[in-house]
Amino acid sequence: MEQRRYGRGSGAFLMAAATTGLMICATGCTAGGPPAGDARPATDTADSVRVLHRAAATLVDAGTSRATTSMEMATGGTRVTIRGEGVYDYTKQLGQLKVLLPQDPAGASPHRPITELLAPGALFMKNRGAGVPADKWVRVDTATLSDGNLVTGGATDPFAAAELLRGTREATYVGRTRVAGTEVRHYRGTADLAEAAKSASPGNRGPLGAAAKGFATAEVPFEAYLDDEGRIRKLQHRFSFVNGQRQDTVAVTSTTLLYDFGAPVHVRLPRPADIYAGRIAEK
Repeated sequence: MEQRRYGRGSGAFLMAAATTGLMICATGCTAGGPPAGDARPATDTADSVRVLHRAAATLVDAGTSRATTSMEMATGGTRVTIRGEGVYDYTKQLGQLKVLLPQDPAGASPHRPITELLAPGALFMKNRGAGVPADKWVRVDTATLSDGNLVTGGATDPFAAAELLRGTREATYVGRTRVAGTEVRHYRGTADLAEAAKSASPGNRGPLGAAAKGFATAEVPFEAYLDDEGRIRKLQHRFSFVNGQRQDTVAVTSTTLLYDFGAPVHVRLPRPADIYAGRIAEK
């Protein structure tokens, strides 16, 4: 697997390039507006913004859920999609995902699924490749990544994705629709990463602040779908950053689906002895 480094300065982040051109390596709510469990939609801009500012706190109240993720990257005429599936505990801000890399043109997978553990300020990866022993984990401090781990792991941390909505500057209520059979309210808007970082939980404050500086623009367009209890069912962000080596812009569409709220979640972080301390091979 070919290793490339993108980004700026100490915030540069690793992306692994397979034959397909794959890139991989993620409080303060305002009162007002309809209550989270109110089926009436927030139809004006101010109410829509307030509802979206509350979305992350509503997930904490919900406790846990299952999640599926999809990340589509496009650059230089190449488009690849990375998929993930797992569970998340919003109270503890701990999650586990199995990230599946795309097949190469011959139909073969270039890598075994990568297991990712998501924790406040940290990303742990197993089956990372690049010379890392199969029984070891790689730990990454997400505050040092120029994208704040919104992109690096090939899946956006579900809670970080929700907290990005705390930076919503403008939003429009589009209407009612359905996501996976559930009635939802559809909102479209733009969030500011720097504003989101100011209101985020301590674990996401540093990573979102790093992303605000590392992306090509701190403005992030989004589509959000909330059920009548105010819980996020689907969230899509469109990120843009500059490839540090080629100086071209990489467009990323990250989609997160949340469902089965209340599902059991048991995430056990690696012991220090299980974390790889050696150098990750690069080419």
